[in-house]
Amino acid sequence: MIPNFFHLSQPANSTFAAQTPRDGFVANHLWYWIATVICALAFAVPGVANLLRLPHIAHDMYHLGYPDYFMSILGAWKMLAAVAILAPKFPRLKEWAYAGMIFDLTGAAISRAAGGDGVVTVIIPLAIAAVVVASWALRPPGRTLTA
Repeated sequence: MIPNFFHLSQPANSTFAAQTPRDGFVANHLWYWIATVICALAFAVPGVANLLRLPHIAHDMYHLGYPDYFMSILGAWKMLAAVAILAPKFPRLKEWAYAGMIFDLTGAAISRAAGGDGVVTVIIPLAIAAVVVASWALRPPGRTLTA
C-alpha cells in the first residue's frame, strides 16, 4: 500500500507524516524570535555601554572622530530600538526601529571603513544588519505594518 503523504489526520509520529501549513508558521515564528532576540541584545548591550561611556566605547568613538556626547545619543536610541522590536503591537514604531538599526549598522560599517579599520570590523556591523533584515522579514502578521 502506498502511504498518503497529504492526509493531515495521520499520526504525528508516522514516518510519512505530512507537514502542515501550521508547521511552517511555527518554524518562521521560531526563527523570527531567535533573530529578534539577537538584534535586541546586539543593540541593548552596546546601548548600555554607550550610556555608561565605557572606556573601550569612548576610545572607538574618539578613533572614529565622533564627539563625546554622541555616545549618549547613540546609547539612548539603541536602547529604545531594542525595546521597540521586542514590545507587542506598535507596528509603525517597529518599522522605524528597524530602519534606525539599519542606519546605525551601515553607518558603523562606513565609519569603520573610512577610519581605516580592518575588514572584520567593517563586516561585523553588516552581519548584524543581515540579522536585523531577517528579523524584519520574518515578522508574524500581528507585528507588521499594514497599508
